[in-house]
This record gives sequence, C-alpha cells and structure tokens, in this order.
Amino acid sequence: MAQFTHPKHRRECRFSGRVQGVGFRYTVTNLAMQYDVGGYVRNLPDGRVELVIEGPDEEMDHLLEDLNRKMDGYIRGVDQTEANATGEFDYFAIRH
Repeated sequence: MAQFTHPKHRRECRFSGRVQGVGFRYTVTNLAMQYDVGGYVRNLPDGRVELVIEGPDEEMDHLLEDLNRKMDGYIRGVDQTEANATGEFDYFAIRH
C-alpha cells in the first residue's frame, strides 16, 4: 500500500527576549515530540535561541503556535526564514 507523504520544508527561527535560562529548549523539545518534525534547538552566544525544524508545514505551524502560547511572556521577537528541507534530521534534539 502506498503511503501519502506531505511535502516537507525547513524553517529556521531565532527567538529573542528572555529565552535562555527559562526552560525554553526543553519546552521546544517536549512540544516537538508531539509532531512529525525533525531538527534541533540551541542557545546562541548573543542570548537568542535558534530553532531549526523540518517537516510538513501544518506540523511546523502547530509546533510554533504551541510554543508561542507556552512561552509568550518570554519571547520578544522572532526572525524566521524558510527553505527546502535537507532531510538531514531523523529526530529532534537539543544541541549544545
């Protein structure tokens, strides 16, 4: 039986605000486990947090909506770029 797959894309998000030292990466990781996405989250030296995800657009949309709802008081801004998926991720993880 053929399996229908949704096209996958890549999003790179850099969150600013009070996003380090508040459980941001762990919140992202726990949320990401609920969706069909791969990628990583990591702290950046300038105080921002980088999130790179690949997956179907709808899955990434839901993940980002949940993250914004849970971490609303900490996020001041987000820069987001979109690209074609590279297929490099088998799972989601925290990078150091």
